[in-house]
Amino acid sequence: MRLSASLAALLLVLAALSLAVGTTDFTVDQLLAALTGNDERLALIVYEIRLPRTLLAILIGGSLGLGGAALQGLVRNPLASPSLFGAPSAAALGAVIVISSGIAGALSFALPVAGMVGALASVGALMLLAGRNAPIIVLLLAGLVLSSFAAAGTSLALNLSPNPFAALEVAFWLLGSLEDRSFQHIWMAGPFIVVGSVFIATQARALKVMSLGEDTATSLGVNVRRLRLVLIGGVAMAVGAGVSVAGTVGFIGLVAPHLVRPLVGYDPARVLLPATLAGSCLLLAADLLVRIVPTSGEPLKVGVVTALVGAPFFLGLVLRERRALAGRATL
Repeated sequence: MRLSASLAALLLVLAALSLAVGTTDFTVDQLLAALTGNDERLALIVYEIRLPRTLLAILIGGSLGLGGAALQGLVRNPLASPSLFGAPSAAALGAVIVISSGIAGALSFALPVAGMVGALASVGALMLLAGRNAPIIVLLLAGLVLSSFAAAGTSLALNLSPNPFAALEVAFWLLGSLEDRSFQHIWMAGPFIVVGSVFIATQARALKVMSLGEDTATSLGVNVRRLRLVLIGGVAMAVGAGVSVAGTVGFIGLVAPHLVRPLVGYDPARVLLPATLAGSCLLLAADLLVRIVPTSGEPLKVGVVTALVGAPFFLGLVLRERRALAGRATL
């Protein structure tokens, strides 16, 4: 509880910084004037430009952290995450097909639906390919295959796009960004993210029992098949909707649970809330870094920042797992 309270306080600080930092930086007095409406010009900047961006970072980062913690608890593997399961890539493919084919525009509710369908197909296919109690190498290889297939499909959709300007816009969108997002994007993706996150959160007790093994969980009354379906559906809904409005944002679902797990123990149920808060904090911090780092051309994309930070973190986890396996082999 103390950790969650600390993360919530950090989240509030980062959210305030997100509202204050931008092309025009605000002082504390200016931010308060904008929030209270005493300065209409500053209030317009905060409420129409920065607040939607901040809320989306909280929603998407939190859903990625929660989804990663749930998947790690489900397969009882510390390297599981939505990114490694190919969910963001598949969600991006679904959204790109809808945009590039002209089926729907960038502000259509068909976009998050397409993203959710893509994410659901990816995670479901991985569970079928890997099977029950799959070793980490099988999960990684299956996730790599699905991610590569989704990336190839996205490239094909861009290549066949009849409008080169639309293809260029989609290519930049795929890098992951919260820039120029509005409340329309929140109304599109927010309900799906919230509902998907609720689905995941309701399975906290079942996840706790699953840590004892599937057979034990079944004997204690847990419907393992239903648990899988609810978690996969919840992750697909939350991650797919987030990717459809912000592009691909990787590694937060992997990093956030690992940051909090040593502080709360290894009970999957206790990791869910801190991982959600940590995910929101990580994406807010990455988005703040995007605004602070100067660039000569296009602004830095938040998906690039999370990948630069998350890839070395993932490499460290793989090396740690290898050392653990080598240690067991010598016993």
